[in-house]
Amino acid sequence: MKPSANSHTSTNTINPADLRQESIFVGLLAALASFLAYAYCFPRGMLLLYGDAVAHLGIARRLTDSLSPGIRQLGSVWLPLPHLLMAPFAINLYWWQSGIAGAIPSMLFYLVSVIGLYRLARVWLSPVMACVAVAFYGLNPGLLYMQTTAMTEPLYLAEVVWGVLLLVEIGRTLQENNFPAAARRIITAAIVLDAAVLTRYDGWVFACLGWFIVAYFFWQYRAAFQSRAGGAFVFFTIALVTAPTSWFLWNARVFGDWLYFARGPYSAKAIAARTTPPGASHYPGWHNAWVSLLYFLKASELGMVNMPLTDVLLTVSILGTIAALWFWRGKLLLPLALLWMPVPFYAFSVAYGSVPIFLPVWPPHSYYNTRYGMEMLPTFALFTAFFFAALLRWTQKRKPVLAPIVTALALSLVLLDCAAQIHLGPLVLAEARANSQTRIPYEKAYARVLDSLPPYGEILAYTSAHIGAFQIAGIPLRRTINEGDYYQWKAALKHPALAAPFIVATNGDPVYKAIQKHPGGLISLEVVCSTGQPCAHFYRSKRVGLDGSITPKRP
Repeated sequence: MKPSANSHTSTNTINPADLRQESIFVGLLAALASFLAYAYCFPRGMLLLYGDAVAHLGIARRLTDSLSPGIRQLGSVWLPLPHLLMAPFAINLYWWQSGIAGAIPSMLFYLVSVIGLYRLARVWLSPVMACVAVAFYGLNPGLLYMQTTAMTEPLYLAEVVWGVLLLVEIGRTLQENNFPAAARRIITAAIVLDAAVLTRYDGWVFACLGWFIVAYFFWQYRAAFQSRAGGAFVFFTIALVTAPTSWFLWNARVFGDWLYFARGPYSAKAIAARTTPPGASHYPGWHNAWVSLLYFLKASELGMVNMPLTDVLLTVSILGTIAALWFWRGKLLLPLALLWMPVPFYAFSVAYGSVPIFLPVWPPHSYYNTRYGMEMLPTFALFTAFFFAALLRWTQKRKPVLAPIVTALALSLVLLDCAAQIHLGPLVLAEARANSQTRIPYEKAYARVLDSLPPYGEILAYTSAHIGAFQIAGIPLRRTINEGDYYQWKAALKHPALAAPFIVATNGDPVYKAIQKHPGGLISLEVVCSTGQPCAHFYRSKRVGLDGSITPKRP
């Protein structure tokens, strides 16, 4: 079937008031789904299954609760925006302990992303087919679980969806010579893309490609350079350069190396080097982009549909992409290419960035970083809807009587997939449960010993690995001397017995190594060990009183 003569500009003409009403309705349904997911997960203690969620909340908490509170507590590896957004909620002790502080912003951005995806689909598709995309996306059990946690996926997906939508709107307003409207959207896009840059490192590539798309639009409509849109484009360019540059400068100023996040002791490469046993074989996909690609695609497919249909989903999405190019071809489709960006990005990252993906269906038959596949959720949702919309268009022309069947089939398959995913359990939840089996009991035992200590007196401890124990015990972080307290920390490691009344050292951590060098002046209180976790050693200093006073050493 050949496209119509005007198919190169085939987008929907939508009354803004109607679109606003549709968006409000979709938002209300998304809010209901979000609340129901939270109501299921919260009483079952599921908000803090991910160790990374606990760590994100720990960073957010220590911005205001620390011996040296402030922006320096943001650290070097994880980008700062998620922690800044959680920080106001993490001030509340109970919200920090329960994980609510992470759920609040995640649920909000889930809602924002659902509305954004609907509006993006409506640029080309009918309300029914836009609902197919939104149902596939918003009812995905994995996303519904993640939006109750402190993980960064809901925030980043919202930035991606709205970033693509704004790029489409920039192209449309430039095409219509509506330069004031284009300027407003360019400035908004700068804010959204900068937010993506400060959320995840794949956001850097996303923002860079977004700049090239806007530059292409300006090259197509050169008259815009002489308008307010031209000035907005200059601002857009400066903003997108400033965001990553500020992170380089931050690492250089605070940690002495502008690439500290990439090659420091907490980088992915350094962690992989420490955790890989000597002589062990490399993870699947190491220095093999093809295998890395297969693992990422399989992780993304398993996060959306059950095993027998994984390749079907990918095929339908590819056919949907082809259908979009065939039936709705035009410049405004260009930003949708960004939705496929995670495929090459993660193929490269797994192969050469020391970020493995482990899947239960492939060797080593385990769970690790499966959540990376969540980034393909908008891609699969939107292009699956394009596939059914193209099928519906063909049916309406050739077999009109079958058109309602196609629509019903599309909605039914999405709802059946959601039900099947709920029945078997989403992949990201399985990963969270599998990787928390040894950590949570260990941190609870660790917390019980912390609870047994007097409710005052500082504690010297390395908190990065198991800040969850302090979270469970409800111990204010300002009562600890930890690696985030740069000046106190270095001095404390030189003389652990003189640093604090209580010291906690886990096998192999900096406090443990410091005690090995300076073992004097300590009384062993208790040792906590657990399968798959390092032993935690609790000490009482002979030299430091609970009030911080130091007893002179006897001659």
